Amino acid sequence: MYRFLLSRQWVILTLVALVLIPTMIRLGIWQKHRYETRTARNDLVSSALHAKPVPVERLSSPGHAVTTAEKYRTVTATGTFDTAHEVVVRRRTNSDGEVGFHVLTPLVLTDGKVLLVNRGWIPANGAQTAFPKIPAPPAGQVTVKGRLKADETTAASGIKEVRGLPPRQVMLINSEQQARRLGATVLGGYVEQTAPEAKGGSPEQISDPGREDAPLNYAYMIQWWLFAAAVPVGWWVLVRRERRDREEAAAGARSAEAEPATV
Repeated sequence: MYRFLLSRQWVILTLVALVLIPTMIRLGIWQKHRYETRTARNDLVSSALHAKPVPVERLSSPGHAVTTAEKYRTVTATGTFDTAHEVVVRRRTNSDGEVGFHVLTPLVLTDGKVLLVNRGWIPANGAQTAFPKIPAPPAGQVTVKGRLKADETTAASGIKEVRGLPPRQVMLINSEQQARRLGATVLGGYVEQTAPEAKGGSPEQISDPGREDAPLNYAYMIQWWLFAAAVPVGWWVLVRRERRDREEAAAGARSAEAEPATV
């Protein structure tokens, strides 16, 4: 009755179905892990952004590697901006996708240590080689408020270091590199300033980190598992159809043989 399943065509079709089922199940599990990871990140970022601000020295110190739990925590720092050693970070975009620079200004704290502060975004205005004109920060002692971020590395960001950059331009914000350049004691990580410096003239503030689309991964997970369930159902439907077609063809052949010959 089902001897046709031993034919080459059906053996290949069955093997393909047997491969597709675990593959789709595995893809669903991968999407499940993506959903859980993104949900955990969203929860962590939301918790950090809504946490009470703390002095930056509570979370960072010279040479400290900012942890995942510390990332995006709102911190404060008091000191004086050192504009003489200010640099810009190349190829950074704003919320509208325009390419420009991030302004990285050392903040000399009251105890002499240095905190790197990303003051925000400014346009390149077509000039990627010349040092841009940067709005001056407030003079004298100031209190900065912002999000704590981990040092940028090529491995984490995908941004490659480039040699021979124009003066006072960098590709990555990295406290160890800046400590060597400044010859100073620099706190690990950096702060992404969130409180505006003044009305107009200051760098454009960097927007809050967006939420990752975790529900989309959940939908993909369900989709892959439905596909996995549909494969054996589809295979069985095809088998039943093949069996019916063969039975109908055999019945038609028998009927033709049984009809008397006409002259």
